[in-house]
Amino acid sequence: MKISIIGIGAVGAAVATAVAGTGLAHEMVLFDRDGLRARAAAEDLGHAAAFSYDIKISAANNYRAMRGSDIVIIAAGANQKPGETRTDLLQKNVAVVSDIIPRVMANVDAKRVKLIIVTNPLDVMVMLAQKLSKLPASRVIGTGTMLDTARLRTILGRTLGVSTRAVHAYVLGEHGDSSVVAWAAASVGGLPLDEFCRQTKNPITAAARQTIEYRVHNAAYEIIRGRGATWDGIGAAVADLLRSIVNDERRILTVSTVDGAGREKLAMSLPRIVGADGVVASLHPKLSSGEATNLRKSGKIIRANYDAI
Repeated sequence: MKISIIGIGAVGAAVATAVAGTGLAHEMVLFDRDGLRARAAAEDLGHAAAFSYDIKISAANNYRAMRGSDIVIIAAGANQKPGETRTDLLQKNVAVVSDIIPRVMANVDAKRVKLIIVTNPLDVMVMLAQKLSKLPASRVIGTGTMLDTARLRTILGRTLGVSTRAVHAYVLGEHGDSSVVAWAAASVGGLPLDEFCRQTKNPITAAARQTIEYRVHNAAYEIIRGRGATWDGIGAAVADLLRSIVNDERRILTVSTVDGAGREKLAMSLPRIVGADGVVASLHPKLSSGEATNLRKSGKIIRANYDAI
């Protein structure tokens, strides 16, 4: 398995470390316009690999090095700064992705390559990458709300006093401020959330739900304020997505991929079955009327942002 990663800033470097840690790649190419940064990252990660998996890691600032790649991960572009939203990055990163995709496609096998998109605003970049690459939508996959969903499950697990793994709850829609917590579909230990709370005498009030939603929506801003950027969480999300693809695990992940046609064509996050062929199927969980309305609003925001480019 040959994997190329484009953009070796803080996020791309964390993605590279997490991907190397899966042991699933026999070869990794770290691409950055800054050749010195790419070489330094490849050297450092190559030393770290001596303690884990045998893997060939090379640096590149020429797209020819990506030939033979099975998966290309795009993490290039401007990152959020304190006070910025993901949408604030729109025009900067449109230019970046528009430059990258044709160069990638000129050097990979379009019949088998898969693209994983990390660049924000995520859903718009997925739509742009799919259009420019002309790949089937199932093979252009954004990390979507995987990290948002992980944050929700972590907060709920801590609130309820159970393992995060026992919590099944999803964040849907935009990977951004309009994302929607699907409370109606949430369950814990095989029980609907409300029933679990009743049995354990640990209720989550309407006010508590609002607080949890606020924390999920603002987690990235808090981390950026204290750390300058978020990278560990997204690195782990990419590695998890990679595992599901490479091992054909067919797990359900809230990734973003393009659905629909014409004006209805849209990329947003839904629970999706992910395996060796990429996105195998999209699922539509039970939503309250309010959640369904908010999900439609989220889709309209993504579409408006895409139309703006």
